[in-house]
Amino acid sequence: MNAYKHITKSFQEEYKTRTLPLKNRLIQWRSEGTVVGLERPTNVARARELGYKAKQGITVARVKVERGLSMRPKPHRGRKPSKYGRYFAYRKSLQARAEDRAARKFSNCEVLNSYFVGSDGSSKFYEVILVDRAHPAMQNDSVYAPIANTMGRAYRGLTSAGRKHRGIMKKGFGTTQNRPSVRHNQRAIKV
Repeated sequence: MNAYKHITKSFQEEYKTRTLPLKNRLIQWRSEGTVVGLERPTNVARARELGYKAKQGITVARVKVERGLSMRPKPHRGRKPSKYGRYFAYRKSLQARAEDRAARKFSNCEVLNSYFVGSDGSSKFYEVILVDRAHPAMQNDSVYAPIANTMGRAYRGLTSAGRKHRGIMKKGFGTTQNRPSVRHNQRAIKV
């Protein structure tokens, strides 16, 4: 068993048993800001699986997202709408929303991928791997150059979390109606 498998196994056990180091980590994260830049990923094994390398031009950010549904926004003026005070669910997953927040905070970077690192009673925490668009090391790397040369991957649902909420993770038989995305097909049916 290699080192990354041991790291993965220890993280899984830590989360199942809710050990003291995990609780202390969550308490510290809760007091920090919504989007925080990191020197290195918390779960190195998972980050490496998703394309992280410890080289210049790659950044990791931890994002805090509130769990649960959201309330409709308050009306600006006039009468109280009948739907006011009701909760509604976003179409995007919490992970996709975390990627959006990281992309907005680090506007010079492009989202490569993200993964779950923990949750408490009110929030979920994700770590987002970001690629610097203008960094020469990223421009000269054959793996990261295509990602660095695109714009708005997180906003357009091109990351793995984005593709999941668009409904296009599956391939093969029975998926002809899924592409280019669920929203696109809904628009085509209405017209």
